Amino acid sequence: MRKPIGVCGAIVPWNFPLTLAANKVAPAIAAGNTVVLKPASTTPLATLACIEALIEGGLPEGVVNVVIGQATGEAIVEHPLIRKVALTGSTPTGKRVMVKAAESLKKVTLELGGSDPCIVLDDADLEGAARAISVGRFFNCGQQCLSTKRLYVQEGAYDALLEKLIARASKLKPGNGLDKDSRMGPMHTETQRAEVEAQVKDAVDHGAKVLFGGGRPKGEDYEKGWFIEPTILTDVPDGARMWKEEVFGPALPVRKIKDLDEGLRLANDSQYGLGSSIWTSNMAAAHRGVLELEAGYTWVNSIVIAHDELPFGGTKQSGFGKEHGVEAFLQYTEEKSVVYGGI
Repeated sequence: MRKPIGVCGAIVPWNFPLTLAANKVAPAIAAGNTVVLKPASTTPLATLACIEALIEGGLPEGVVNVVIGQATGEAIVEHPLIRKVALTGSTPTGKRVMVKAAESLKKVTLELGGSDPCIVLDDADLEGAARAISVGRFFNCGQQCLSTKRLYVQEGAYDALLEKLIARASKLKPGNGLDKDSRMGPMHTETQRAEVEAQVKDAVDHGAKVLFGGGRPKGEDYEKGWFIEPTILTDVPDGARMWKEEVFGPALPVRKIKDLDEGLRLANDSQYGLGSSIWTSNMAAAHRGVLELEAGYTWVNSIVIAHDELPFGGTKQSGFGKEHGVEAFLQYTEEKSVVYGGI
């Protein structure tokens, strides 16, 4: 039989404050648990309004409890009555949570950083690939863990795909999200923008070429937010920060590859293993990608969108445990074996 765990903690980041909270709250309360939910310090209001609406709609008070403030995350992990902690956040934060949770052997689900590779082979649908890569990299100004962040393109498709990507990036007008002409909003904070700019600068300083973007949009309107241009780079050298770190913003390094073997080797040369994708019309090549890409998610000839019915979670330093699907529900239960010897 399966029983509720009890009180569960949920620690949620700023980039999708309601979606990522729902990923934890929904399966937790469906399994019969209560939740202590900590939103990010920069995005608490949407979370508070959402939980208030749920209570007004009939959710019993005390089932989901919102706590705010930077100190509350550590308190959730350390509190003896909380038996499970689910975190979406950076890999360093996940490691700290795991260490603290180990002191009382709490269950943990860690959905951490990612540097998702995309392999495009010569026989791919380049128009479809360009569209998917553009959305996968530049959606939400690139501020998402599950996102195309490294691109490996076979020689025969390289020039044509870059041309299509640049054409799409040129249509992504930065601006206020309430402006109907805007196609890409600002970065979340000045610090976040500075980090992405430093990663781009590191690549350029080591010989990379900026094919598109690479700076900040000009104009008075852009002084009211942390805006940055969608950026595409080539000739990014081995060892550059963009290959080794998570780029949490709209900058995409592109590398030419000879064949699928090289693409898989480079794709897996990362500490992360969250998402991945491959574009090809060859079923054997696609199947190799599915089997050999070291990631919790692989898209074949498909846009990078998480499906609620499929388990979502990473491998390597992208964490462990699953959200979405029935697997998420099961991870908010304790499994108990029962033997009746007679009554």
